[in-house]
Amino acid sequence: MTSITALNYYTDANEHAQWDERLTACGRTAGVTVEQSSVPGASLIPRVLRQASSRTLPDLVMLDNPDLQQIAQTGALTPLDEYGIDSGDFTRGILAAGTYEGKVYGLAPTVSTIALVYNKDMLAQAGVAVPKTWDELKTAAAKLTGPGRYGLAVDANATFEGTWQFLPFLWSNGADEKHLDTPQAAQALQLWVDLVRSGSMSKSVLNWTQADVHDQFVVGKAAMMLNGPWRIPALNKAKNLHWSVAPIPVRLKGQPLVTPLGGEVWAVPQTASKARQVKAAQVLKCLNDSAHMLTLAGQNFTVPSRAPVAARFAERVPSMAAFVESIDGARDRTGELGVRWPRAATAIYTAIQSALTGEQTPEEALERAQQMVTSS
Repeated sequence: MTSITALNYYTDANEHAQWDERLTACGRTAGVTVEQSSVPGASLIPRVLRQASSRTLPDLVMLDNPDLQQIAQTGALTPLDEYGIDSGDFTRGILAAGTYEGKVYGLAPTVSTIALVYNKDMLAQAGVAVPKTWDELKTAAAKLTGPGRYGLAVDANATFEGTWQFLPFLWSNGADEKHLDTPQAAQALQLWVDLVRSGSMSKSVLNWTQADVHDQFVVGKAAMMLNGPWRIPALNKAKNLHWSVAPIPVRLKGQPLVTPLGGEVWAVPQTASKARQVKAAQVLKCLNDSAHMLTLAGQNFTVPSRAPVAARFAERVPSMAAFVESIDGARDRTGELGVRWPRAATAIYTAIQSALTGEQTPEEALERAQQMVTSS
């Protein structure tokens, strides 16, 4: 055996080249060449499911972390403890994202989440402190709103991205996707409704993507935004833009911040060759060592998955500190509902749309969302 195969969705030329470098280096440590194939994101899971049923999976596969449970459920993946891979200092949420029925099937070298990005000059000119609570956020957003500018920009569109941006408010207030018809969930949705009704957020948030939110912020049409660390390279290139990052505000001081965990896990599929599985596991182990984590984090502005490595990275790259802090309490999206998460995500963004357009109150919208989650 001289080579093994790896599948991912890193079709961007730069990302593909970066992963070629990492996979080649880790293949060298395992004594094999790694042949990387990349397919568009929307094609990955259908292809993996098809190859799982025909027993033709590659030796190493990358999966977006919410998709791992669906693939592990098919029996297509092998537990990583079979290969003695250490996952001891990975944070709880990151480990949970790669776990199915108590066994770890996937590990992510780096992860991401979202935080509050703000324009330092605009806050200083308005005499506004960085908000830490929802009341402070509403007050700050109102003071920062003026002609041609909104205080806050979020992505509230009818996709999983809209759900992703709402989750910190839902989860940090003690609500979850299993119980959407609760006062805590309604309080979270009411916050967004109040921000739109007051004019502190544009009604266009109903259609904005995270890329649109970024664009609004960069051109000065939003003083604050919710977004991820993947925006940092573009923020750094923006001329005369002085920005910083803070954790997303919680309703009350003292509430723990809980944000959604983003990032891809690597897994070793069941194949006809145990020897190839062992080599794939060696490559996976290498990808998840401290050195490769730091390299990937530096290239992609992501957070190393091992807590001690993440702390070192935050010191090295201060703009990542708030994201590192938020990862500590971040949650995987499939932790409560497993393979039923997509239904909940759809119910949540449907409720957001309904409440922000005024079609229903937050309570009514979330009651309907709960029915969507529990219906068979």
